[in-house]
Amino acid sequence: MLLLLAAAALLAAAAMAGYRWGHAQGLQALREDTNHRLDLFATTAQGRISRLEHSAATIQLHPAVLALYRGPARHRPPERVAAANDLLHRLNAHQGSTAVFVADERGMVLASSNLDQPDDSQLGQDLSYRPYYMEALSGRVGRHFAVGTAADAPGYFFSHPIRDGDRVVGVAVTKVSLADIDQAFPLLGTPALILDRNDVVILSSRPQWLYTTMQPLTVEARVDLELTGMYGNRRLGRFPLPLPLAWQPDTQTLDQVLQPEADNLSRDGAGLLVQGRTLDGMDWRLLLFSDLAGVRARARGTGAMAALCAAVVMLVLLAVLQRRRAARQRLRDQQALQRLNAELEDTVARRTRALTDANRELRREMAERVQAEATLRAAQDELVQAAKLAVVGQLSTGITHELAQPLGAIRTLAGNAREFMRRGDLDGAHGNLAIVDTLVERMGGIIHPFKAFARKSPVEPAAVPVAAALRSALFLLDQRVRAERVEVRLQLADAGTGSPVAWCNRNRLEQVLINLIGNAIDAMHGAPRRQLLVEARTLDGERVCIRVADSGGGLPPSVLAGLFTPFFTTKPPGSGLGLGLVISRGIAQDYGGDLAAANRPEGGAVFTLWLPAARNPLLP
Repeated sequence: MLLLLAAAALLAAAAMAGYRWGHAQGLQALREDTNHRLDLFATTAQGRISRLEHSAATIQLHPAVLALYRGPARHRPPERVAAANDLLHRLNAHQGSTAVFVADERGMVLASSNLDQPDDSQLGQDLSYRPYYMEALSGRVGRHFAVGTAADAPGYFFSHPIRDGDRVVGVAVTKVSLADIDQAFPLLGTPALILDRNDVVILSSRPQWLYTTMQPLTVEARVDLELTGMYGNRRLGRFPLPLPLAWQPDTQTLDQVLQPEADNLSRDGAGLLVQGRTLDGMDWRLLLFSDLAGVRARARGTGAMAALCAAVVMLVLLAVLQRRRAARQRLRDQQALQRLNAELEDTVARRTRALTDANRELRREMAERVQAEATLRAAQDELVQAAKLAVVGQLSTGITHELAQPLGAIRTLAGNAREFMRRGDLDGAHGNLAIVDTLVERMGGIIHPFKAFARKSPVEPAAVPVAAALRSALFLLDQRVRAERVEVRLQLADAGTGSPVAWCNRNRLEQVLINLIGNAIDAMHGAPRRQLLVEARTLDGERVCIRVADSGGGLPPSVLAGLFTPFFTTKPPGSGLGLGLVISRGIAQDYGGDLAAANRPEGGAVFTLWLPAARNPLLP
């Protein structure tokens, strides 16, 4: 027991060590893979946005734009405005940006590329409150995320001061769409989001995360955001996961494990690996949420493998120890063999005599077994014959009733014949004797089936027409059928085929059919509807199927379970021994068939008898 406990402890320790090592390796592999995807996505996002970073700086180089700022502000010629709009429209179409527009010193938009889009033209809008405008007006390059004032669509804005000499006379702005970045999120294969400088989710693979804050905003910050209109009219909610951001100050990266509490991102509660990166040249941060379920599964597999390896090592050590023990045992056996070699000759002689006696005893036991098998077979045949005679005894009342009427008629006709002969009326006597002869033939027709059924017959199989066996069985049970007022329906062949022919013994088949039909009549005793259905057909040319179905109360589960158990019966004491179905199944199995019972869906019970079909039947 101590060794088993020690082995179990070693296996547990190996499994734990393997689990921890596998978890560490899996976590490291997941980190490397996520970092690679972060790098690719960050590069893609930066490239899609930064490609238009210098577009706003080139706008002031166009004379059509500078002409807007020269001359009186209130009397700008319409042709100058139209020329500037056309220039910005062509520039916007060429570089693929969302919008390009210019504003004056007061923040009013003077020209726009989107005059054909009234909802996003920006023309005449006041942008003086926008951070990117204020940065450009102060002489710096502005980079800022904001939701558009007209189309209410988010975008990234690049702004650049427009100078006329040394003086800043206006601001040029380029708006870049974020749709390409939003559509690239599914390529990551894991939930992801982008935060702005306020730790507000501005882009996400999950729409419910948009415009939520990682950290609570102060009242001053909320007022400032509402004044600048950075997020339009959207209300900022809290991010659903408790995620304290611990950014590395030197690398501006994030790497931490999170146990989710408010979202179902992780399978089986394995947790999440949260990794983040600051996009170069921007005030955005990209976060990826990787499920640790795969890491846990890999750790489990590594732990199982470690335990298996430990088990193999222990088994190898055990095999080495066992081999040493076996070597010592072989040495002791050799020594014992030398001692036993002297006794071998005497032992061989004694064993030879014992073997001779045992062989003689075995032959005697084999002869007794053959005799016992013959006796058992004879007893089985006698039991079958006894069952047949018991059926004949049950049918004796019907035989008596059938013979009573002809016997009475014969007595009357014999007396009449004697009277006719006394009177000399030979024709009348001859007529009476002819009627007596007819009645005697009728009585012989009644007695012959009972004689054929009651006699012992050989059990060798032969081709037996099922229809003939059924007719004999129903003839023997005719009195019971009429007494119980049972409606008998026979279906003895499929359409277009002859009557089935079974390969068995006709007398034994009749005995089985009488038993099944008699049980069906007993089951319908007292039932409101008494209908007996007997079907016989050939299945696949290999088997004959005979079904005997009644309309009685059916078989309860307890009765169905013990139906073919010897001496199991539901009849009153003195009405049966419970051997009829057992004998019937044994007869069917002797010829390679079987007997089964079940309940009918429409009510009542059905017994199904299978027998081999005759391969070359003599009858159709």
